[in-house]
Amino acid sequence: MTALTLSTSAAAALRADAVVVGVSKAAKGGPRLAPGAETVDAAFGGKLASTLETLGAAGAEGELTKLPAPDGVKAAVVVAVGLGDAPEEGAGFDPEALRKAAGTAARALAGAKKAAFALPAAAPEEVEAVAIGALLGAYAFTTYQADSGKGPLAEAAIVGAKPRDKAHKAAVERATAVAAEVNRARDLVNTPPNDLTPKAFAAAVQAAGKEFGLKVEVLDEKALLKGGYGGIMGVGQGSATPPRLVRVAYSHAKATRSLAFVGKGITYDSGGISLKPPGHNETMKCDMSGAAAVFASVVAAAKLGLEVNVTGWLALAENMPGGGATRPGDVLKMYSGKTVEVLNTDAEGRLVLADALARASEEAPDAIVDVATLTGAMVLALGDGRFGIMANDDGFRTAVHTAALAEGEDSWPMPLPQQLRKTFDSPTADIANMGVRPGGGLVAGLFLREFVGEGITWAHLDIAGPAFNEGGPSGYTPKGGTGSAVRTLVALARLTAEGDLL
Repeated sequence: MTALTLSTSAAAALRADAVVVGVSKAAKGGPRLAPGAETVDAAFGGKLASTLETLGAAGAEGELTKLPAPDGVKAAVVVAVGLGDAPEEGAGFDPEALRKAAGTAARALAGAKKAAFALPAAAPEEVEAVAIGALLGAYAFTTYQADSGKGPLAEAAIVGAKPRDKAHKAAVERATAVAAEVNRARDLVNTPPNDLTPKAFAAAVQAAGKEFGLKVEVLDEKALLKGGYGGIMGVGQGSATPPRLVRVAYSHAKATRSLAFVGKGITYDSGGISLKPPGHNETMKCDMSGAAAVFASVVAAAKLGLEVNVTGWLALAENMPGGGATRPGDVLKMYSGKTVEVLNTDAEGRLVLADALARASEEAPDAIVDVATLTGAMVLALGDGRFGIMANDDGFRTAVHTAALAEGEDSWPMPLPQQLRKTFDSPTADIANMGVRPGGGLVAGLFLREFVGEGITWAHLDIAGPAFNEGGPSGYTPKGGTGSAVRTLVALARLTAEGDLL
């Protein structure tokens, strides 16, 4: 991962391949330089903003302009990156604008050895925003490419930050830990399914457990059968690579609160017997994004030493149409004891999550949050860029939404309409795994609620939209796996540790 340093040097005086400055959109008078660019502007004779305007720059979000550096600037290139609308007088820049700007610049500087980021960085939250934006924007997945071209930016130096300031140092430590885990999740999502089987995923968790002092338990297919995990086994039984349920736990000696994170980990989803058509299965390696987010967030909590107990549950399976696969019409007996009639084998995520939710509930955590690329219906409702949040407690749903937005993860609170509950009643079993199609994302949430222990606060994040970016990169978001929900889960753990969530 890109190295991150803090520098007290003036932006123009720092030796680097490039120096990055911010430009915002002013209401009148052309683009406006953001704080941090002063010494670079001086080297331009105070005409950097007008020069950028002549080149067509306006300061819009995502905009990037490169200029040869003049005498007086030790970097070879000046990179001006757009921050969007200028803040009101006396107000600072939105952290998400800083994240996106830093990410845009870091990606554009692939192959460079060092870049000086002279973006607003006076306050710790600004330092953290620039740091995590740069680290996430520099990400590249090149494991399977013999000639991947330019490597990621080697070092990002944040100019104007204070290396000896405790708050600034802590901001960088948080950004480094969280960015590393978002990138871990991205790597897992981008790994081809012939390499990332349920067994291989479980092995990766075990390796991280040894490295970071986490307690890891893995249930293989024999243990799952013996334990009565009918949902996980029912989904995985059609594949030559059997399923796993992984428990990964971080604990703190002084913790008084506990969280359980539950992740859907379908390492490849063909749809099973209800086979997906061409055009809908090419990216289904990403159907384990929820489990990747849960795994990464537990590691991040350990790295940060948060005063909270966090347990991750990864329900791992491959959904394939083999000779032993579950058929539409089959009835599965779940870990909770409920029976489920399977009407559509492509509604498999809720089946593996149901077993994991029921098992997680047995430990009576203060709250459970599950994360899953669960429904196409949620993508239709909210688009590609945001996830839906459902919960059995409106206040908790609001708290999760607030935490997500603060981290720059776009999301939207969704209801759980009780009138939809009866649509997945079954004449054969206790319930069916499908209800009406309109509001399908909400039906899936209601199904999951059936398996949450009584009295336990619970939220469900449907990340089907933002988990995998099939378009071009933008801001700090790469093409492919995005690491969606990691930052939200880490924020929830931090808020719980601080006593501000539960």
